[in-house]
Amino acid sequence: MYKLLFLLCFPVLFLAQKQKTGGTVVNSENEKLSSVKVEVYNAQNELIKELKTDDHGQFVLEDIPLQNIRLVVKNQGYSLFEKKLDLNETEPLNIVLKKESQEIDEVVMTKRKPLVKRKVDRLEFNVENSTISSLNAWEILKNTPGVIINNSVLSVKGSTGILVTINDKKVMLTGDELKNLLENTQGDEVKSVEVITNPPAKYEASGSAVLNIVLKKNKIEGYRGIVSSKYVQTQYAKGVFGLSQYYKKNKLSVMGSYYKGLGTYYREGTDYVNYPESQTRWVSTMNRKDKNNNQNTLNFNAEYELDSLTNISLNYSGYFSPKSFGTYHVPTLIYNRQDIAESDYTTINDHRSRSINNSVSFQIDRKFNKKSSLSWISYFTGNNSDKYQNVITYLNFAGQPPKEDHFLTNNKADVQLYSTQFDYQWKGDKLELESGTKYSFVKTGSKLDFSDNGNGILQYRPDKSSVFDYKEHNFALYSSLAYNIGKWNFKGGLRAEMTDLEGVVSEPYELNKSRYWKFFPTFYAQYTTGNKQEFGFSYGKRISRPSYAWLNPAKSYYNLFSYYQGDPKLKATIIHNLNLTYSWKDWNLDWYYRKEIYPSMEISYQEPSTNSLIYYFTNIEKGEAFGLSLYKNFQVKSWWNIILSENLEHNENYFKGIDGMLYKNKVWNWVSNISTSFTLDKDSDWKMEMGHRYYSPGIQGTFRISSAWSAYFVMNRKFLNKKLEASLIFTDIFRSTGQKVSTKYANQDNYFLDYTDAQGISFSLKFNFGNQAVKNAKTIKKTAEQDRL
Repeated sequence: MYKLLFLLCFPVLFLAQKQKTGGTVVNSENEKLSSVKVEVYNAQNELIKELKTDDHGQFVLEDIPLQNIRLVVKNQGYSLFEKKLDLNETEPLNIVLKKESQEIDEVVMTKRKPLVKRKVDRLEFNVENSTISSLNAWEILKNTPGVIINNSVLSVKGSTGILVTINDKKVMLTGDELKNLLENTQGDEVKSVEVITNPPAKYEASGSAVLNIVLKKNKIEGYRGIVSSKYVQTQYAKGVFGLSQYYKKNKLSVMGSYYKGLGTYYREGTDYVNYPESQTRWVSTMNRKDKNNNQNTLNFNAEYELDSLTNISLNYSGYFSPKSFGTYHVPTLIYNRQDIAESDYTTINDHRSRSINNSVSFQIDRKFNKKSSLSWISYFTGNNSDKYQNVITYLNFAGQPPKEDHFLTNNKADVQLYSTQFDYQWKGDKLELESGTKYSFVKTGSKLDFSDNGNGILQYRPDKSSVFDYKEHNFALYSSLAYNIGKWNFKGGLRAEMTDLEGVVSEPYELNKSRYWKFFPTFYAQYTTGNKQEFGFSYGKRISRPSYAWLNPAKSYYNLFSYYQGDPKLKATIIHNLNLTYSWKDWNLDWYYRKEIYPSMEISYQEPSTNSLIYYFTNIEKGEAFGLSLYKNFQVKSWWNIILSENLEHNENYFKGIDGMLYKNKVWNWVSNISTSFTLDKDSDWKMEMGHRYYSPGIQGTFRISSAWSAYFVMNRKFLNKKLEASLIFTDIFRSTGQKVSTKYANQDNYFLDYTDAQGISFSLKFNFGNQAVKNAKTIKKTAEQDRL
């Protein structure tokens, strides 16, 4: 019986045998060619196998059950080779590739308008070779749809809890340090900015939204480089000098860049505090001038193709600011109820700071077959900072003899983050599965040493000093499934994160421990009509964990009567995001709703008993916002382009005042960005752009922020056969970005005027050397994970 079944099935088994053949690829000089792409197609012209020749020019075809197949061999600079294969022939193939009779010496990449592409789970702003690539990464963010930068604060659709990543790797910098890093990252290195309002399950759940800055990959064979310099004149001069170098040969690609920034930074401010209890008004004028002559930004990336299915990459980025220093002279006048200045004091704040940030990552991408792949990435990030200040206050209060107060502070902080994750991806014709796991560990230590002359001589004060240690373990599992059926795209996922944290305060001793599991669902749907209209819906639940610096309870004094303080008991904020989107012919519309439970933010309060103004991070009760965003690119003429970006939002913040009462701060906020660009000469790529930004009044917790606007102008042109590029930029032309930030409720009545020295002119030069020809570029097919590397 078994023999009979075997005989009946034998023809089928025979036909199903998988044949094996191979060959060698050489050129006309009989030189063996490595890394040559070999493709196999079936009778329906579908790609069924893809591989590359080894170092000896050889390849092997196996596990191919079909008979009617076609072999295609292609390599840059050689003519295409095609042949129908008979797998029954066992003789190895000897394929000779002939060089193309005509080669294009150079392809000119002309400037074009930035491309906005709506994907099911994000909006991609492609700035590569665009009119704004002459700007730095910070300025590019200002032009990115949905991104708002007001008074150096980043927000996406009104939310400030933003996670910034570079090539999907977390940046451990915030505030001015992040701004300095991005200002020293040249636009020529930026490929795109991904605005991810509802990040999918693959991304860590921290942050209300993710801004992922994707840097370019090197695709040109040989060696090339860019030398650049920029001069910036605001109130004081600043400069940036840089060198970027690229090398690519066969399986190896290496890129390295170094930028050095230096200059003087200036900021004007005036504080007004009204104390109804004593009916006095305190007015402080603080013009902050800091020098930083040694800002260093380094980037290095190396990629190597082990074989046609395996890639490895090593990346390093660093930011070093060994010394920023300045001396602030801050006079304060105290007015009585008759508005007469009866008392005064002067603060002299001599300070310096240091900051070092390092990030190293290693990644392996492995393709198992045409549909599935696995990625493993581990990275380490460390941020070390040191801030020292020497503060002398000369007091001249009515009815008291003149007095001098003196204190010193030295605040050292060290943050270390280690993360490792595995991501598996399977991609079929209609289905796509992603699943993975991630573990991260954060350790931060902060030490504040405080000394004063409260006892008559300058001595260390342990009661005002502090040591703060914080540890956080985070373990995550996620899975998501995408389904494409006709005009519909669906994607859904679930991420589970376990957080185990411990914070220890030395003086007074306090231990805060917490361990919890949280689940973060995401869902996306997108429908595309026959005429390419796109309708989208998305929902995501997020968590915004407080910055490590916000958890430090040590008092960081600005002067004798004002200090900043964190809170080790800060709660994580839970955020619910809901989005409806519409896109068609460069029209992009977003309707959104956001609910934040216990959002954390910086607010201020005045303490009448000590006449102190205190800035601190805390959780307010809740925040709610809904709004509409519009982005449209008008191509009026081939040489004339207009970009319109608008965001209208209703925002509400609920907070408890120091009197225990619940207050509501609400506002309709409108942010407008209109720009127009012209191509003056296509041959020299001579372009001009001008724009206008407007920010209507906004809120942040107890703060109400006044309106502001600015105008800018950009011109760039290429010379010397487009190897030299010159750019001229005017910012804040009418010096109109100053703002008033006020707090007024119950007995709280204070505000400050702030101007960040945005008005200025900058001139930059970039020179390209080495191989700039596109004819040698090799296009290597990457997995989706590699494209976001």
